[in-house]
Amino acid sequence: MNLHEYQGKSILTKFGVPIQNGYAADTVDEALEKYDQLAKETGSPFAVVKAQIHAGGRGKGGGVKLAKNREEAKQHISNILGMQLKTPQTPGGMEGPGKQVNKILVAEDAYAPDFDANKEYYVSILMDRERKQNVIIHSTQGGMDIEAVAEETPHLVHKTYIDPELGMQGFNAREVAFNLGLEGTAFKNMTKFISKLYQAYLGADATLIEINPCLHTGDDRIVAVDCKFSLDDNALYRHKDLAEMRDTTEEDPTEVEAQSHGLNFVNLDGNVGCMVNGAGLAMATMDIIKLSGGEPANFLDVGGTADAARVEQAFRIILRDDRVEAILINIFGGIVRCDRVAQGVVDAYKNIGDIKVPIIVRLQGTNADIAKELIDNSGLNVRSAISLQDAAEEVKAVLA
Repeated sequence: MNLHEYQGKSILTKFGVPIQNGYAADTVDEALEKYDQLAKETGSPFAVVKAQIHAGGRGKGGGVKLAKNREEAKQHISNILGMQLKTPQTPGGMEGPGKQVNKILVAEDAYAPDFDANKEYYVSILMDRERKQNVIIHSTQGGMDIEAVAEETPHLVHKTYIDPELGMQGFNAREVAFNLGLEGTAFKNMTKFISKLYQAYLGADATLIEINPCLHTGDDRIVAVDCKFSLDDNALYRHKDLAEMRDTTEEDPTEVEAQSHGLNFVNLDGNVGCMVNGAGLAMATMDIIKLSGGEPANFLDVGGTADAARVEQAFRIILRDDRVEAILINIFGGIVRCDRVAQGVVDAYKNIGDIKVPIIVRLQGTNADIAKELIDNSGLNVRSAISLQDAAEEVKAVLA
């Protein structure tokens, strides 16, 4: 689950990580109230107005603006709130539809008073699955173009691995500070920053924390100016307060609806919809589709209780995608009986009506023979298959 910047920073604060202070707002009037409050707290009319969407590169799309006074703040707030913000990371990139900005963050100008005395670093923590260790990725080249740094000058990107048995040690934090070329007070502050950031990563069951930029101020403070924070969905039961931070308006509406029906669904870009019970079988089914010359239009796991209601909802969700030219249903009847799934397919087909794309159903397991007979005698535009190879051939035939 992805969080907004202001939400991620609220978690960092709980673990003692220094942040760029600010206030979130939903309306222009509320944002101006937060600006006045911030100006009183900092004693400065300078503030940064930041769009809050689940995508990076906001500055490139005009979603981050510095205001030097209240009038400029009002102008930036009015322009950013409600805009369709396009960044390299929004759907379709800079040429796509972008994302609507429904919330902004009015933050202090952490770079004051001497802009030139500040330095920007890049710091992130995530899991390196190949090494089975958490890794702290860091670079002296922080800012908007860190992707270009990683591609063009990879020697400037450093990695510090954390032994899972030992956990974060003092020498790990010092290694980061050394690699960033720090010394004196800044060195000590960076080691504290990294240690507390790692505590936040573990404490919140995060899958990613990215601080870009991580600011080294002229007076040697280390501050998280931006924050990208992703949580492990499977650990949210331990963090009900964090689960409440979910913003479904930032997610694919089809995926949100599927989740409400107990379906595990991910939108893809292909032409063959798939409906499967079990994540492993779903991955194998997607391979079958590709081997047959098609491309998966989605990942959809109906789970172990593939009853008629779930099957119908799955059908409706898949059929919303105009690119779908065929649907492959691949069910292994272990917990669930194949004949019940087959009857669910027939009932769902009749309830929806006028399904124009061909449907291939491969049912294997308990009562598979009865299920095949139900499908074959339904009189519907549904083809049955027994083996994976049969299913692949049927997909190839309908796409030809």
